[in-house]
Amino acid sequence: MDATNLAELYDLPQLDWAPIEAQLGPALTQKPGTGGPNRHTCWLSTVNADGSPHVTGVGAFWDDGAFWVVTGTRTRKGRNLTRERRCAVSVATSDYDLVVDGNASLVTDPDRVARIAVVAVDGGWPARVDDSGTALTAPYSAPSAGPPPWSVFRIVPTSATALATSEPGGATRWTF
Repeated sequence: MDATNLAELYDLPQLDWAPIEAQLGPALTQKPGTGGPNRHTCWLSTVNADGSPHVTGVGAFWDDGAFWVVTGTRTRKGRNLTRERRCAVSVATSDYDLVVDGNASLVTDPDRVARIAVVAVDGGWPARVDDSGTALTAPYSAPSAGPPPWSVFRIVPTSATALATSEPGGATRWTF
């Protein structure tokens, strides 16, 4: 991994990836009703068929060095991710603003899908693996996810940029 200090001209330190990645796990709650400063919305940016951007709020999970997004394959984001793998996930926390650029792939391996169901439950969403073993279902999801079952996409980072929002500050870009 290569790191570039984007705030060097302000004599601000280069940020370390490890503490930022550590905050992306279960502490990054999106559970309904948690509200307040510890509830965070992730934003997924995809590419429409005409090349224009599409940005939408999503429930995203960080696990095993990647973001995981669950959606119907007939939704705009699902169609976009299937057609064009390049995408980005962004989130603002109390310590940093983060954008992760990456490549998405549809995950159908039953073990990986089951792992994401566990991560989802730990994050407050009562998901379970559907009867096919290759997608998730739950009593509810975001209306924009379409009807169940929902496909699982893994977004492997190619780069990330973080801006520290607390002292001493800093901004860093990593290339993976």
